[in-house]
Amino acid sequence: MASSSKKVHVTEVVLRDAHQSLLATRMRTEDMLPICDKLDKAGYWSLEAWGGATFDACLRFLKEDPWERLRKLKQALPKTPIQMLLRGQNLLGYRHYSDDVVEAFVKKSAECGVDVFRIFDAMNDMRNIEVSVKAVLKAGKHAQGAICYTTSPVHTTGHFVDMARQMEKMGCQSIAMKDMAGLITPARTVELFAALSKAVKVPLAFHSHTTVGMANISMYLAVENGARHVDTAISSLSWGTSHSPTESMVVAFQNTPYDTGLKLELLQEIGFYFRAVRKKYHQFESEYAEIDTRVIVNQVPGGMISNLSNQLKEQGALNRMNEVLAEIPRVREDLGFPPLVTPTSQIVGTQAVLNVLTGKRYKSITNEVKLYLQGRYGKAPGKINETVRNMAIGDEEVITCRPADKLKPEMHRLRDEIGELARSEEDVLTYAMFPEIGRKFLEERAAGTLKPEELKPPKSAEAASLPAYAPTDFNVTMHGETYHIRVTGAGHKTEEQRPFFVSVDGVPEQILIETLTETVPTEAGMVDTRRASRGSKRPKASKEGHVTSSMPGTIVDILVKAGAKVKAGDPVLVIEAMKMENEVPAPVTGMVKAVNVAKGDSVNPDEALVEIE
Repeated sequence: MASSSKKVHVTEVVLRDAHQSLLATRMRTEDMLPICDKLDKAGYWSLEAWGGATFDACLRFLKEDPWERLRKLKQALPKTPIQMLLRGQNLLGYRHYSDDVVEAFVKKSAECGVDVFRIFDAMNDMRNIEVSVKAVLKAGKHAQGAICYTTSPVHTTGHFVDMARQMEKMGCQSIAMKDMAGLITPARTVELFAALSKAVKVPLAFHSHTTVGMANISMYLAVENGARHVDTAISSLSWGTSHSPTESMVVAFQNTPYDTGLKLELLQEIGFYFRAVRKKYHQFESEYAEIDTRVIVNQVPGGMISNLSNQLKEQGALNRMNEVLAEIPRVREDLGFPPLVTPTSQIVGTQAVLNVLTGKRYKSITNEVKLYLQGRYGKAPGKINETVRNMAIGDEEVITCRPADKLKPEMHRLRDEIGELARSEEDVLTYAMFPEIGRKFLEERAAGTLKPEELKPPKSAEAASLPAYAPTDFNVTMHGETYHIRVTGAGHKTEEQRPFFVSVDGVPEQILIETLTETVPTEAGMVDTRRASRGSKRPKASKEGHVTSSMPGTIVDILVKAGAKVKAGDPVLVIEAMKMENEVPAPVTGMVKAVNVAKGDSVNPDEALVEIE
């Protein structure tokens, strides 16, 4: 039952969502532990410190064991509950896991230090959070259900109230309105929280981002209309795509019935600490960290815009961004208005890009869209366009049950697959979440070769004030010999290469710089460098039977061999782009003359990946 007190309870998100929003989830445990004593004394209701993209980032970039981070934080925060974000049946990955994996993961997370589990489903399909909620309650921890806020004809106040009632009946001990894109307006906040506070008895929490700039006033109005829990980020990691500043909201609630009781002086000390820490991660600052009102017009979160921008820029199609932004709401409507949050934001966004770049809507359909339209992610909030569904899956069965009901228990198989690399149950669960990067992490740990990505030193004040020009006059030492290099000019830059004119010890020379790597976006703004196909000997697509990719990506699977006969429309390749897999069909009927790719290759548009005659 909710307390009769109107006191506002604050959840601080600086250890998770704040740096995920602003610094690509790159903050290291070593920069969290020194301030934990003050965070623990501040009087927060909880500290969000785990879940979301932190698990992925620890393994992929920081080379830290996420379970060890959790244990260290629990030891350093003896008084304050640790909170995590859990994607229901998806846990921390991007697919549905079997119930035994969900139960094992929740149990282990509780044992290692999680006290509050905020549980949501990208589709707002309540069936997809049931097992997680039951597992949390069984572990004796706090189960907070989270409703993904979005706007559409079907996302009415009554729709959200119905979900809240289902969560309360399920056993959730509090309910959060999770506004991941900062969409909620002050007027809608009043309407929604007034209705929710009448409909359910459990405490209500308000979570929003300051992407559009409305979160502060909406938060206050949510509290005036029944919310008793709010999420804030310490000021030095607030605003933009992050959250409302903790200190500002504490001051706003002072001397009112909603006073948080938090001490401003201690919060200011914490803020100064993270101001210094933020400078350490300057290389991960996002250009989309400021207020961005486009989300209101296009319903596209800022982080999703940056992801789309990178994809379009890579293929020289950045000028088509407005077309993609206009297409996203249309795709979202075709798919029954899912909220745009991981993984549905990637599903909708990638399909919109394909629709624009191929010149024909749904000419190429990603595997994830096909799975979505089969019901494999859950029930869509609204009505699905049956014409699109028929184009994607034809007469294939559409499941109406809970998607995980189709999954067999997995823990035994996972233990066998990872074998002796797993020293504990935590290691098995790490592998379960992310098989490729999890295995790589465990292999590097066993070999003693774990090495986090390099942090670039902050620029000095003097260097920061100078123009950011590349040097044109320098010395190069090779094999004990030093050469004086002066760059005298540069030729025309193409996608693959650029000539530079230099003098070496006064002798004119020409060098050709050829691009061999590319940077591609991943979760929460992360970047990963892969071997590129640029500069490869792969022929350009010039004939009707040449199979090409609509966008840059990575070869996941090759479905044909040279000499095989194929029909037009048969899938021949599977390509991953923007974390989505896409089957590439044969453009003509004929025989496969050549396969010019291998698994793991990075490919670009206009290359002949497979040749059919």
